[in-house]
Amino acid sequence: MLVYQDLLTGDELLSDSFPYKEIENGLLWEVEGKWVVQGAVDVNIGANPSAEGAADDEAVDDQAVKVVDIVDTFRLQEQPAFDKKQFVTFMKRYIKLLTPKLEAEKQETFKKHIEGTTKFLLPKLKDLQFFVGESMHDDGSLVFAYYKDGATDPTFLYFAYGLKEIKC
Repeated sequence: MLVYQDLLTGDELLSDSFPYKEIENGLLWEVEGKWVVQGAVDVNIGANPSAEGAADDEAVDDQAVKVVDIVDTFRLQEQPAFDKKQFVTFMKRYIKLLTPKLEAEKQETFKKHIEGTTKFLLPKLKDLQFFVGESMHDDGSLVFAYYKDGATDPTFLYFAYGLKEIKC
């Protein structure tokens, strides 16, 4: 199994169990998330509740909650939304921090395409949810989620060059 860590913070943000599609010249990965019900386990042990005196209306509250699989699996922490100015400020700092950590070949590609990637994200800001890794470190990568074309499950966007592949 492969786990993808934030290159700047070491937080686990994704694994290969969630397939991705490269977009924006490979600078962004697009990953489909899913809403899942957690904690609701229906176990049929073969007992007949009516024979044991239980009435149908005596249901047990099993604390079931709906979560997004990626957010739950990697313990992503939602952040307040950014306005355009805050986002541009974040991007400038992120580029400054990430560029020296990249190999020379990747640095050139990153520098060449990051402006286009930023312009791709800017018009979507009002529709995006912002997440960071479990450590909630300010200098880490952002993970974005939005509902693509009216979908019921969120689509996540990751900065591909900000991820480090770890074999488990």
